[in-house]
Amino acid sequence: MSRRKKWNIVILTIGVPLLIAAGVRLFHDRRYHLISLAIVLVACLPFFHFFEKKRTDTRTLVVVAVMTALAVTGRFIFAPVPGFKPVTALVILAGMYLGSEAGFLTGALSAVISNMFFGQGPWTPFQMFAWGMIGLIAGLSFLRRLLRQKWILLAYGVFAGVLYSFLMDIWTVLSMDGGFRLSRYLVRMASALPFTAAYAASNVVFLWLIRKPLGDKLERLNIKYGIGG
Repeated sequence: MSRRKKWNIVILTIGVPLLIAAGVRLFHDRRYHLISLAIVLVACLPFFHFFEKKRTDTRTLVVVAVMTALAVTGRFIFAPVPGFKPVTALVILAGMYLGSEAGFLTGALSAVISNMFFGQGPWTPFQMFAWGMIGLIAGLSFLRRLLRQKWILLAYGVFAGVLYSFLMDIWTVLSMDGGFRLSRYLVRMASALPFTAAYAASNVVFLWLIRKPLGDKLERLNIKYGIGG
């Protein structure tokens, strides 16, 4: 892993949580639009850092835009079915084939753009981070190779469903009185188990359906244009 990539991952995994913490502590979640915009800007930094020196970044951004559009559209289409959305599966594939930075950006943009329809709120930065981290982890060098194996990919889909639910439960606890209590968090996780199971199952279903046709197209783009980070 290059030094640039390591710094990008550090920025995303540390910088974004600090922004969310600032929104909770300083603004009491009342400036969530500002925090959401700041997260988008931070997520874009890896691409703009050496923008003029690396043409593949522009091509990657185009594919990220397409993946985000698919995720947003999919969330709209399956809106009537609670907990059953293709967003996480598309974010995972973006990370697998485009790299950690692109995976995080796809997840963050999918959340903030789709919430223009579903409703923005203090939960939006948490959704951006949750989906972003799922894409970032899927794009880690050692994991990208493993995820090409179907059953490992499906297992990661289950893990992603659990991770998303657990991260969003943090916001649920904070939204109660502005503080975090471990006991309350554990109760919330336990009560949300049916929803967590639904998230995980939907990820498995969508990954099973789209990993081959969409994955093959992304792989061809990697070979032709070298866009995989």
